Amino acid sequence: MALSLKHLLWITLSLALAACGNLPRGAAVEKEILASADDPEPDIAVYPVTRAFLPSVAKWPRNGSRSYSWIGHSHGSTAQVIRPGDSLSLMIWDSGENSLLTSPEQRVADLPNMRVTSAGTIFVPYVGKVQVSGRTPDSARQLVQRRLEEIVPSAQVQLSMAEGRGNSIDLVGGVNTPGNIVMPDQDFSVLAAISAGGGVDPSMDNPQVKLVRGHNIYATSVSDLYDNPRLDTRLHGGDKVIVENDRRYFLSLGAAGREAQHPFNRNDVSALDALAIIGGVNDSRADPEGILILREYPASAVSAGTRGPRNTRVVFTIDLTTSDGLFSARNFHIQSGDLVLATETPLTDTRTILSLIGSGFGLLGAATSVSD
Repeated sequence: MALSLKHLLWITLSLALAACGNLPRGAAVEKEILASADDPEPDIAVYPVTRAFLPSVAKWPRNGSRSYSWIGHSHGSTAQVIRPGDSLSLMIWDSGENSLLTSPEQRVADLPNMRVTSAGTIFVPYVGKVQVSGRTPDSARQLVQRRLEEIVPSAQVQLSMAEGRGNSIDLVGGVNTPGNIVMPDQDFSVLAAISAGGGVDPSMDNPQVKLVRGHNIYATSVSDLYDNPRLDTRLHGGDKVIVENDRRYFLSLGAAGREAQHPFNRNDVSALDALAIIGGVNDSRADPEGILILREYPASAVSAGTRGPRNTRVVFTIDLTTSDGLFSARNFHIQSGDLVLATETPLTDTRTILSLIGSGFGLLGAATSVSD
């Protein structure tokens, strides 16, 4: 009876070991991912990230989210300038006995809220249309007074201005107080607008600034604006400023500290930064020689005459056990949409097999004790 039990345990152990070729794992080993690179018509291109390789990949096309340009800083007038859509109010003082504008009991003619037309003019009684767009309020006042003096020599003019859409910008979001902001002068900049909106929302991750001007979009990061005053561009009336989270992200899978989607927390994220963001790799499962970065390029990146990869599907390999691998990983930039895959070490299967063998011998020993 005992002999039959031991035979049964041997058979069970043998079957378990035979099935070890397909042990459950949390990720692939490196050779499984890279196996197709040796095919006659490979569907991937493999590049080790080394010091010698970095200058080449730096010249390859950028991949991921859309790239925008930005407008440098320029100086504008510190005075306000009248634009179509603004409203002007005139007060015309006339002390003449037979004034065309006032009665004997009334020495001032009040002309409130005259909207500047799309052609840039206002209408003044007895004068007609006066071109005021593009002038400062004081220059427009002097022009109206000169025109009135031709018919009312004693006239004195006061002018006040209420800015319209042509002298305001829209702060759309990403700040504490979004809304329409009147530009106090023609030297109003992006950072001044953000400040007027109460500053950037502190909960945002690597906030980006978009400037919509007509049909064009420009973009940069808030940190670059803070660091470089030459990027603090001057705003034009009608501009829209949007502050938003960085839309770029990368993925982590396998024997990584976290399997998740990760937003970029800075403008440039290196491979080492990415590993730190994901919480490193699993000490007992990950293969430090098999950190893979999978990236898919557009077909244009592999077209004739373009410096780029040999295939649209590319796997970059990083060896964290060498100094060159570590230094090179620090200088290799992650791009939006990249997948950081920490492969499993082959030793995981070995440990599992040895554990099964140990358990099997323990069962056999117990069976022998029972038979004795």
